[in-house]
Amino acid sequence: MTTYAVTGATGPFGHHVVEELLSRGVPASDVVAIVRTPSKAADLAERGVQVREGDYSRPETLPAALAGVQRLLLVSGSDIGSRVAQHTAVVDAAKAAGVERIAYTSILKAGNTSNPLAGEHEATEAALRASGVPFSVLRNGWYFENYTSQLGQYLERGEILGATAGRKVSAAARADYAAAAAAALLTDDDGDAVHELGGPAFTFDELAATVSDVTGTKVAHRNLSVEEYAAALEQVGLDAGTAGFVAGLDASIAAGDLETDSDDLVSLLGRPATPLADVVSATHAA
Repeated sequence: MTTYAVTGATGPFGHHVVEELLSRGVPASDVVAIVRTPSKAADLAERGVQVREGDYSRPETLPAALAGVQRLLLVSGSDIGSRVAQHTAVVDAAKAAGVERIAYTSILKAGNTSNPLAGEHEATEAALRASGVPFSVLRNGWYFENYTSQLGQYLERGEILGATAGRKVSAAARADYAAAAAAALLTDDDGDAVHELGGPAFTFDELAATVSDVTGTKVAHRNLSVEEYAAALEQVGLDAGTAGFVAGLDASIAAGDLETDSDDLVSLLGRPATPLADVVSATHAA
């Protein structure tokens, strides 16, 4: 039997992937949830999932976490600035443990994007190639949740600010990206694979219209220059560095870096991607 491991399995993405593997019929005993704090994965342990401690920042924890694993999903870490060393430690440990395939959650158009988050993903992809272990790169676009998490602010202010110059974002629901990751882990069998993943593209005008339609509260989109957007973010409390970084993300949208016409997400899902309106509606109802 194949043993599948998922890192960051108590996080919202990793937990979704574990649930997806189980729903697809993988026995719980063949699933390894790698987590920093095993006590936080009690719900998975109770269902028979193997819960193992593994910390990207503590490489000594990784050999035991990966022992006997054939297929690994490396969920990218959240510690920006430290991720190359952390991810490389996992890749090195996976190779040493005899892992047969590594899937990794990268970023859309890695290697050909101005997105300020891309550098660490590009370096991790390079580490995967250098390892010689067959890999599946899951180049995820933006999550709907990047926007729906701000739904209360949109409704309170009556507007969505951005600096996207009217360009589109190929976003999708976190659960859809997780389902795609599980599918790749189960089905990618030959050589290396790179999946460019994103849902149906929308502009911020369309985002505002969807929020308005679903909630019944009029919300408009106001497009700003990158500099104006950074200044506006500072006015609501972000420090200058963070404001510039967030505005830079929108600048990458304006450059077309978060839009794709790839159908890889639908192919992996085996169904249409979840519509934006459904995620907005679920968030509004919560």
